[in-house]
Amino acid sequence: MFSQDKSLAKTNPKGILLEKQKINTVSGEREESMAGKERLMVIRQTVQTEKKVTVSDLSRICRVTEETIRRDLDKLETEGILTRIHGGAIWNEGAQKEGIHFHRRLSRHLREKQEIARKTARLLEGKSTIIADSSTTVAEALKIIPEYQDITIVTNSTEVFQELQQSSFNIVSTGGEFNKKALSLQGQLAKSNITKYNVDLALISCKGLSIEKGVLDSNESEAEIKKAMLAQAEKVALLADHSKFGQSAFVKLIDLDRVNYLITDSTPSEEWIDYCSAHGIELIC
Repeated sequence: MFSQDKSLAKTNPKGILLEKQKINTVSGEREESMAGKERLMVIRQTVQTEKKVTVSDLSRICRVTEETIRRDLDKLETEGILTRIHGGAIWNEGAQKEGIHFHRRLSRHLREKQEIARKTARLLEGKSTIIADSSTTVAEALKIIPEYQDITIVTNSTEVFQELQQSSFNIVSTGGEFNKKALSLQGQLAKSNITKYNVDLALISCKGLSIEKGVLDSNESEAEIKKAMLAQAEKVALLADHSKFGQSAFVKLIDLDRVNYLITDSTPSEEWIDYCSAHGIELIC
């Protein structure tokens, strides 16, 4: 039997050749796939370092066609890593913050967040019920609400429980699954509990703000909680420092025309001023 198989092997070189071709094809596909992953990593590192890149420069660096680079940039844009512009792309600062612990994010643009907080505190005067996301910017705003104010705060932020435990405010937790890095409560239970409450105002922040794309975020789980909060609020206040303007991110939260108040640390461009005026958004800067 052994000799018969051996004889067949000798007389069937085409079969052996087909097997070799199959192996080589699989190997080639694997190499191409690895090259694609490596290229995306190089593009990401380049745009993060340079902040702004062109398709032609990336084509030369990666030694591929400009069409291939455009497809790569489109992919990275859908992931919220960068924003496509004519002839190239710019880095999304918000992409660096994803997955970073709450306390590390809190230290970034802290002065700007504190300035936004002061402006937000004035907006909260006369409000009796608010719902607040777990962002660092919103947390700063909640810290300086005047103690004399009779207010109920619904939130998924565990940091807020810690910060306001000695306050006279009525703090309501959404419940849900604990995210240790974001110090927030997420998941279906949180979403379900949020629907029990109707509030005067929602306080939210975001990772990106675009006139064309709207209000954007990078964490899908957190975005779902924010959407649930927005649905329960009579009015919406968006807290966003200057670095968020013109930035893209992975998930769309809402259209800009759903925002009633846009609170930021410095005066934005004339384009943003005109847009807010035209769409009834009160710009507080």
